[in-house]
Amino acid sequence: MDNEKLSLPQYDIPQDIQNAVTVTTLDRLYNWGRRSSVWPLMFGLACCAIEMIVAQTARFDMARFGMEVMRPTPRQADMMIVAGTVTKKMLPPIVRLYNQMPEPKYVVAMGACASSGGPFKEGYNVVAGIDKFLPVDVYIPGCPPTPQALIHGMIKLQEKIDRQSIGKVRWYRKGPDSVEVPIPILGPDLIDPRRNPEIKDAAAATSRAATQEGASHGDNASSH
Repeated sequence: MDNEKLSLPQYDIPQDIQNAVTVTTLDRLYNWGRRSSVWPLMFGLACCAIEMIVAQTARFDMARFGMEVMRPTPRQADMMIVAGTVTKKMLPPIVRLYNQMPEPKYVVAMGACASSGGPFKEGYNVVAGIDKFLPVDVYIPGCPPTPQALIHGMIKLQEKIDRQSIGKVRWYRKGPDSVEVPIPILGPDLIDPRRNPEIKDAAAATSRAATQEGASHGDNASSH
């Protein structure tokens, strides 16, 4: 099926009304709208960011695919391109930005560093792949990848969106998969709350206490 057309191939629409009538499914209509208006979050980490910038220029023109609107705030973006080396110091802000992005959202690991740590994999201050903390949808190899490789990765992301069903994706199910990713704690080394039950339970208790405190303040204000 042609990705640029909404009509399903098994329905024959007369030639004289093809520009006015479309027979399709809700999944197809929803996915077509999302794939054609992906807004990346505007930030870069290292040399891969230069290639990401070049991909937006007139020579390569990512606007052809509806992906040129790079937003400076995560609340207006639905795709995070992790372009460059992810250090342990930078990881908590990255996870915080991801949590602030509205659903549906996607993550693209651009380059060897974001995918696996690259040449700095054994470094004491480098994370060996952003997928250890965020769900990655597309990996783009290279050090750094060319703008053409980035565009190819974006097309693969569009193909993934085309195959999704609104009844099965995590943001629609509202199940345990839709919770926020815990922000790593930066100390002498990174501590992932998901892999440390004591920290995870303490963070959950702190969150519950803050919620109860906020509710009690609201009750007191309403009583006054």
